[in-house]
Amino acid sequence: MGCKCGKDFDTGSCVCDVLREIADAQSDVVENCCDTSCEQSINDLLGEKDSGSGLDTVPVILYCQDGCKPFKGFGAGHMPDGTPGPIEASFIFRVKSVDEDCCAVLELVRNAEEPCTHSHLKDPADQGTDNLYATGICITVDLKCFCHVTCLPAVSLFQ
Repeated sequence: MGCKCGKDFDTGSCVCDVLREIADAQSDVVENCCDTSCEQSINDLLGEKDSGSGLDTVPVILYCQDGCKPFKGFGAGHMPDGTPGPIEASFIFRVKSVDEDCCAVLELVRNAEEPCTHSHLKDPADQGTDNLYATGICITVDLKCFCHVTCLPAVSLFQ
């Protein structure tokens, strides 16, 4: 006789069923609010409707489906003279748009005090989140290729 993964749910995913059961059991004991989450970052960005928050971005880190690795985007901007600039990289992005097919335009966001060349960053933890600025370098991605998103606290990016 085998054990049933979750007694109250049967989604076909044992992990999902067990986690739903844990969440339900905890709901009476633990408040469901998180200090840091996508929902909290969006709420912070929106702020009070009358006064505004002064924040303009919810920076995100995406994780690829295969191997659940953090996604590092690459792009090149332009030098002041109009020539192509060096290739830059980032694990942190600003969402510019998402279309009906789940294709998104993401802007690379960097820490102004750190070199973020294509070979510098090995892990998202290598990239600080202080002094983030908008690079103007955008990439297009298929959001169906990602399995996880981490929202960082809402910020006001330097331009």
